[in-house]
Amino acid sequence: MPQDIKGWDRNQMAARAAEELEDGMYVNLGIGIPTLVANYVGDKDITLQSENGMLGMGPFPFEGEEDPDLINAGKQTITELRRTAYFDSATSFAMIRGGKIAAAILGAMEVDEKGDLANWMIPGKLVKGMGGAMDLVAGVGRVIVVMDHTNKHGDSKVLQECTLPLTGQGVVDRIITNLGVLDVVEGGLKIVDLADGVSEDEMRAATQATIVG
Repeated sequence: MPQDIKGWDRNQMAARAAEELEDGMYVNLGIGIPTLVANYVGDKDITLQSENGMLGMGPFPFEGEEDPDLINAGKQTITELRRTAYFDSATSFAMIRGGKIAAAILGAMEVDEKGDLANWMIPGKLVKGMGGAMDLVAGVGRVIVVMDHTNKHGDSKVLQECTLPLTGQGVVDRIITNLGVLDVVEGGLKIVDLADGVSEDEMRAATQATIVG
């Protein structure tokens, strides 16, 4: 992919992901770009859940107002709301496994045209643990992936088939990258939206996966 094609930045991707959320939803945000979605919820009545035992996360704190004891699952300092509730990890995962969370917005190392997701490890590299992603993709109603379309070498991360160990098979519904939005449909991926300044030809050239329609 030509290096001068940038499309959306991280905050714009997060803002686009926030558009997917509707009033009344309980939503889990994964580590990385997805955590930024909390800053773009706006006036929507969305309850954000964190696997480490928090329901009702607010946006990131302003500099100087951080509470080191108030963190999300990615160990980032966050804010609470008047309705925030705290509980143990067993209760948190009971919500996830019990189908109480409407959507998860997750990062990814790779995603493919079948909706397979790889986001927890690279063989040979130190891994702290798989986290909650495997439970999330199995238990939530809708999985939205937010990620860069290519790696630092310009190779596509949106593949015909994932090469890394899978977090889940056929679990991804929608993919939001710096180049646009893709849906997992029968036979491959469908272009839903293009980022500012990105053409359909550029999206197709940067995507190894099959694009249908």
